[in-house]
Amino acid sequence: MAKLFLFIVTSALFLSHCHTQNYTPDWPSIDSRPIPAWYDEAKIGIFIHWGVYSVPAFKNEWFWTEWKSGGCPACEEFMTAHYKPGFTYQEFGPDFTAEFFNASDWADLFQRAGANYVVLTSKHHEGYTLWPSKYSFSWNSMDVGPHRDLVGEFAAAIRNRTSLRFGLYYSMYEWYNPLWMQDKANGFTTDEFVTTKVIPAFKEVVERYVPEIVWPDGEWEALSTYWKSTEFLAWLYNESPVKDTVAINDRWGSETRGEHGGFWTGGDRLNPGYLLPHKWENCMTLDKQSWGYRKNAKIEDYLTPEELMRTLVETVSCGGNLLVNVGPTREGMIAPIQQERLLQMGDWLGVNGVAVYGSVPWTSQNDTVTQGVWYTASSDGSKIYAFVTSWPGESVQLGAVTYNPTITISMLGHEGNLPFDAASPGIRILFPRPDLTTSKWTWTLVITN
Repeated sequence: MAKLFLFIVTSALFLSHCHTQNYTPDWPSIDSRPIPAWYDEAKIGIFIHWGVYSVPAFKNEWFWTEWKSGGCPACEEFMTAHYKPGFTYQEFGPDFTAEFFNASDWADLFQRAGANYVVLTSKHHEGYTLWPSKYSFSWNSMDVGPHRDLVGEFAAAIRNRTSLRFGLYYSMYEWYNPLWMQDKANGFTTDEFVTTKVIPAFKEVVERYVPEIVWPDGEWEALSTYWKSTEFLAWLYNESPVKDTVAINDRWGSETRGEHGGFWTGGDRLNPGYLLPHKWENCMTLDKQSWGYRKNAKIEDYLTPEELMRTLVETVSCGGNLLVNVGPTREGMIAPIQQERLLQMGDWLGVNGVAVYGSVPWTSQNDTVTQGVWYTASSDGSKIYAFVTSWPGESVQLGAVTYNPTITISMLGHEGNLPFDAASPGIRILFPRPDLTTSKWTWTLVITN
């Protein structure tokens, strides 16, 4: 317990610590920088996977390499059935039109979803940039496709909402960039791809759009020394326009996940079910099979509201943030079912958000008796929040909570206190009728000492 609150206090001291320190390009120095307090308090973010892969919108966002490698017969059948012989991936580019993309509409949706930050894919592994990068000539959203600065439009819209912070995903590698392929063939004894493309473009997008979350990916084939990650991060922390507020992940080299950088992401959809000793993030998708939009997705491929809210409370209870991914269409629309899930999350947070935003992990993450019950606590320790992820009927037993007749118990979205008595172990709480609470999918008990 003491270690947990020491971690929280240390994070809270972030601003007074980082403003005076000069970071050197080595992991001990980089890792000494605390994660910004705003990031821990935010809890909920939106991930957006959008690029040329949204044109075929088949299989997933790795369509190009799965098709080209020959490892996806379904991809080959799709191309044979719908496209001319010899069709190249680059020919999808002009059809990435974004004609219905309205950055303000997206920002409004994400705000209504209860998110506090967004992370847009500025460049995925295909190399196509959503901004007019001078390091991606003829393969960016100004030269090919919509002829618009999509990152710039979105960044401006997000900054018009004071409750949202703007972040960018950036893939460091590109499947078929000749310079990458050359460095890889040389066993990474050369680094022309990094010095002439990766780092310059990375600095360009940070300086131009000032993201408060920098979310790299595509790092896993080479060590951080090849990517010159510590050099870039020393610049980011000491000189960049976001040096005082930026939060970063741990994807900086094949050896860095869960070891170096900022918040841990591990593999995608990280959800350990127990308290990790470091701030972490669960980046996950509404479409269970893809990060990008799929034309042929079925209703059962999407998380239900119950699954989404359960994932949210499991993540926050164990000290993580939840980064919920959507995949827009090539026209720039977010599919209605994805909009619905985000709005359902926003409705739930409108009732239960006090137990999420700014909360801290409790001494128990999940209950010792009743499955599907997860806990957080208020930052001052005066309240325990118990998330009940399935309606228990007339009562629920909480084995992790010690009986004390002086406590009060209520439910968010329900007026008045709930009766309770001692159980073995813990306490038993009587639930109200379902029609007497405005919450759905997951119900939050407030235990006040």
